[in-house]
Amino acid sequence: MPLLGAHVSISKGVYNAPKRGRDLGCEAIQIFSKNQMQWQAKPFTEDDINKFRENVEKYEIKDVVIHTSYLINIGSPEEEKLKKSQDALIDEFHRADQLGIPYIVLHPGSHMGKGEELGLGIIAESINYILDVTKDSNVMLLLETTAGQGSNLGYRFEHLAYLIDKTEQKERIGVCFDTCHVFAAGYDIRTKDTYEETMKRFDDTIGISNLKVFHLNDSKNDLGTRKDRHEHIGKGYIGLDGFRFLVNDERFNDRPMILETPGGEKYYKENLEVLRSLIER
Repeated sequence: MPLLGAHVSISKGVYNAPKRGRDLGCEAIQIFSKNQMQWQAKPFTEDDINKFRENVEKYEIKDVVIHTSYLINIGSPEEEKLKKSQDALIDEFHRADQLGIPYIVLHPGSHMGKGEELGLGIIAESINYILDVTKDSNVMLLLETTAGQGSNLGYRFEHLAYLIDKTEQKERIGVCFDTCHVFAAGYDIRTKDTYEETMKRFDDTIGISNLKVFHLNDSKNDLGTRKDRHEHIGKGYIGLDGFRFLVNDERFNDRPMILETPGGEKYYKENLEVLRSLIER
């Protein structure tokens, strides 16, 4: 069975996140390692690190994922912003290593009006630079599928395949599949046939073995609108069937499936109950 979970707060200490997750009924959690809207962050203390690791065990959280800061754009054509983004991502690797977290999820980047080809080239160079600087790290970088809003890259499976192909340390790169983003980008998962077709396209283009984590979100907008607006499970344009196919797909047993639905922790229990009701025992 998949490891169902949600994105939880690190308010009042990163070490509180595992208990928050367990109280909500999570088997896996995603966190920000710092304030997602700030470049700088206070380093973790030894106490932060020890308590976090202890609480992951204590509250039986099977997997933890870090989502990077929203400020990071390793595809920026502006030199200063690019350097700040690269440094911030390197810091995320250090923080993940300290906490013993295996995955960092990253929105690949935006070309800022300079064109997809240039943007993808800058991202590929950035990934190789960052993985080289962090070569002693055990952390894997996961490129998230995007909706393709604005100049965001990663809304086509071919974008991610290109970046993986250009990555020198292939054992340290993978993909996070966001259901809302994929659907908004034009990949249908609402019927058995379209679900299988989308997964076949993913496998043929990127490889199912590279898919390490899911973000489970319904979509406020229709197929192919390229708008990134999350909705509660079964309440959006994807509907329950798309999630039923996913949580029962044996290829994804033991993969973390993380909620990022509206309203956060207030509604996660309800959304987790819906997902669990779809699992065929």
